[in-house]
Amino acid sequence: MSAEVDLQRSRPRALGPRHEGINVLRALAMDAVQKANSGHPGMPMGMAEIAEVLWQRHLRHNPANPEWFNRDRFVLSNGHGSMLLYSLLHLTGYDLPLQQLQRFRQLHSRTPGHPEYGITPGVETTTGPLGQGIANAVGMAIAEKVLAAQFNRPGCEIVDHHTYVFLGDGCLMEGISHEACSLAGTLGLGKLIVFYDDNGISIDGHVSGWFTDDTPRRFTSYGWHVIPNVDGHDSEAVDNAIRAAKSMTDKPSLICCKTVIAKGSPNKAGTHDAHGAPLGDQEIAATREALGWTHGPFEIPAHIYELWDARQAGAIYEDAWSEKLAAYATTHPQLSREFERRMQGELPSDFAENVRRLMARTHAKAATVATRKASQEAIEGVAPSLPELIGGSADLAGSNLTLWSGSRAITSKSGGNYLYYGVREFGMAAIMNGLALHGGFIPYGGTFLTFSDYCRNALRMAALMRIRSIFVFTHDSIGLGEDGPTHQPVEHVATLRLIPNMDVWRPCDTLETVVAWTAAIERDDGPTSLVLSRQNVPFQNRDPAAIGNIRRGGYVLVEPDAEPRAVIIATGSEVGLAVEAQKRLVGEGIPVRVVSMPSTTVFDRQDADYRAQVLPIELPSVAVEAGVSDIWRKYVGRRGGVIGIDRFGESAPASELMKYFEFVPERVVEAVKTVIASGGPS
Repeated sequence: MSAEVDLQRSRPRALGPRHEGINVLRALAMDAVQKANSGHPGMPMGMAEIAEVLWQRHLRHNPANPEWFNRDRFVLSNGHGSMLLYSLLHLTGYDLPLQQLQRFRQLHSRTPGHPEYGITPGVETTTGPLGQGIANAVGMAIAEKVLAAQFNRPGCEIVDHHTYVFLGDGCLMEGISHEACSLAGTLGLGKLIVFYDDNGISIDGHVSGWFTDDTPRRFTSYGWHVIPNVDGHDSEAVDNAIRAAKSMTDKPSLICCKTVIAKGSPNKAGTHDAHGAPLGDQEIAATREALGWTHGPFEIPAHIYELWDARQAGAIYEDAWSEKLAAYATTHPQLSREFERRMQGELPSDFAENVRRLMARTHAKAATVATRKASQEAIEGVAPSLPELIGGSADLAGSNLTLWSGSRAITSKSGGNYLYYGVREFGMAAIMNGLALHGGFIPYGGTFLTFSDYCRNALRMAALMRIRSIFVFTHDSIGLGEDGPTHQPVEHVATLRLIPNMDVWRPCDTLETVVAWTAAIERDDGPTSLVLSRQNVPFQNRDPAAIGNIRRGGYVLVEPDAEPRAVIIATGSEVGLAVEAQKRLVGEGIPVRVVSMPSTTVFDRQDADYRAQVLPIELPSVAVEAGVSDIWRKYVGRRGGVIGIDRFGESAPASELMKYFEFVPERVVEAVKTVIASGGPS
């Protein structure tokens, strides 16, 4: 498309009420970005017509109740254009006053630089890291599909909503969009409708120098319904495209909208100058004149608010659905009660009793197995009475052991409770986040711990949003053996522990694994990473008090008969090594305590008295973990000892590697004697 045509299309059409309703989005975007002296005005100005058509004619939502279950979900994957979403939420009647738009990007405002879940009413997910919004939306669409299969009955379709997504060139360049959109096509997610803002501009300029994909053909190859060459500034063309997309029920739809970035700006429309910087006072004045927008900054006439107000329509939508839900409760009372429980995020009333019985069976069995196998057995124990548990693996189901006897694959033709994600670790993690955000599910998904690097930013987003995603990471150390250093995680557990709000569990045996799973399922204020071994680990005998303290993240596993002279701290597969070393030390007349610390993150949240009881400050300590050593310095002090691995591994059988890297009782014994001789911590 020529520059001349671009500029022609950037000129405003004849003014009218609906046109004013569109231009208010442009005005608010340029005014808020200018006041903040930072932000991205170009995308909101370029997608204004698309947003107006979708939000005015198609989106079913209730601003008075942002949590209404059967609302359509709207995801702004190109989250840098956040002012578009904030304007839409404000104008349609959400609890987002104009003063908050005036405080765009300011400390503690409800209008942060990128949309944040839990901060702004009506924001469905945190976006900004490009590509993750569309992946979250795929998870939301999967949730809608599976819940509909589980609960809808003929004449009683209580789960029936769409997921709409705005995205741009940046999202499509990110690899995660390939992962998620490919799977979405395979699963036939007909309620997923995506708008591609094809403006040809990114921060560095015209994308033709680095992005020449044939996007329509790409999505056609995924199995999507593609509507190409839609004029994104022609409201009727956009409306017709949405109607066509909604009629396609067995494929997700991509609506390719040709737009002009910063449409309406006389000198910056169609250029990268408007992508991520304020237009400037002079250009804003020129834009106001070009648009025929005579109102001052943040000045919105009453008749424009009347055009946009969606509260009455939203109440009608929700009331009609509530009537349908009441009829459903009469005809399907048991299903209705289960649906209400799931939507409220409550665990089954018998969950605690089921866990108690599982703990008792696990303790009685006292099995020596890998913790990945213990994880599978824990899933097997809780899943039958926990239908909201939805699992998956990134092409490693037989290695991660995320399958259980009741697993049923989710396909294009059926619901189910298990997703075969394929080799899509990042996509899997972000889709899991979408499942959790939608409601009605507790998602878990597995891969090797070393590939948590691929998932990294989705793990961070789960923690930032404090949502209940459960990440299952197996093959947790050099103990995986022959696959070698490419697959042997060394720094990964430590880096997971550094993510705020992320709980990390590395259990030592079957009982700790059940506790870790229980804690992850019951936790409703953040995600959990379960770090599990490939190799077998011995069951540890404990007294009842110790069993009760596992949930506290760190506890005294072995206490000598005499007053301890030192403490050995260990996690996961190294706990057995610590116990063996402790026995040898006691045999030499050196009483030593063993502390198992399956979760440093949980232990650190305990009160100071408990932490001091477990790790007395006067006792010298040695920490043992087959990973990088630095993280343990805060527990052992400068004079304490850490037995770790601060280099990459080797390819060899696990038993040989443990000897080569000196994860042997003799080294632990020597380290304990050394710290005792040093006089303890400092």
